[in-house]
Amino acid sequence: MAGLSEGWGRFAGKEEKRKEGERGKMPKKKTGARKKAEKQREIQKKIRANVQKELALHPCNLLMHCDQCEHDQKSRAFCYFCGAVNKSPICCACGKQKCMMRSGDCVVKHGGKHTTGMQMVGAICDFCEAFICHGMNCLTTHACSCPLRDAECIECKRGVWDHGGRIYRCSFCNVFLCEDDQFEHQASCQQLDSENYKCISCNRLGQYTCMRCKICFCDDHVKRKGVKYDKNVREIPCPKCGYATSETKDFSVSVRRHTFGRQMLADYDDSEDSGDDDNSYCSPTDEESSCDEPTTS
Repeated sequence: MAGLSEGWGRFAGKEEKRKEGERGKMPKKKTGARKKAEKQREIQKKIRANVQKELALHPCNLLMHCDQCEHDQKSRAFCYFCGAVNKSPICCACGKQKCMMRSGDCVVKHGGKHTTGMQMVGAICDFCEAFICHGMNCLTTHACSCPLRDAECIECKRGVWDHGGRIYRCSFCNVFLCEDDQFEHQASCQQLDSENYKCISCNRLGQYTCMRCKICFCDDHVKRKGVKYDKNVREIPCPKCGYATSETKDFSVSVRRHTFGRQMLADYDDSEDSGDDDNSYCSPTDEESSCDEPTTS
């Protein structure tokens, strides 16, 4: 027993000295391979958690500066304004400007040489109108997973090919928006179609709001009858459209409607009492209002 206790005492003393030595040492500097591995590990975690990447961070939606006309626009194969080809195209799938692959994935083999410019290009995506590199993985997978497949602005109904700006998503209702309408839409998105905060099915106060349908639900009517909901999921889907509802108190939801923005039209009416023209605005989506052209007397 004495020998065992003596051996344990030596082991404990050595362990204590080792820990003291580690505390005094500086942490090891991370190598490039270790940084790359940690970054890849974080990406894999996000993929497993089904976390969507922000639309502005996708390579097919990056900002591009034209070399000829010097206009800023969305990354695309040809300039939207002058039709020129950029000198250093970016792959809309992987985001690289230089292909350094020596074997394997490249469809066009270039052993021992790095390719840039049009030598790196393999195709053009029909959805985001941007170049795809000649890598087999990018050519076969990007078209199916392109984030701009159904990118049509909810306000002006324009697609990627109809304007030169970038595409965004609304922070509240998660719909596509063009660069011209994103601020006007988000400024008027937090409003309800009803005159109060009551549930659409009963007269109780709506604690949950669907920001896409612009209607409120109470605790009883936010859940469908006969549908089992996961207790761990906090966001209950809307019974009308299926979009995730949120608590009304989390957003500054308003019941007042403010119609403004670049989609409004001017209306000039001649007043009988005074000779001055009164300027008013009306929405083209409003069926009851009509915008008449100015009359000349």
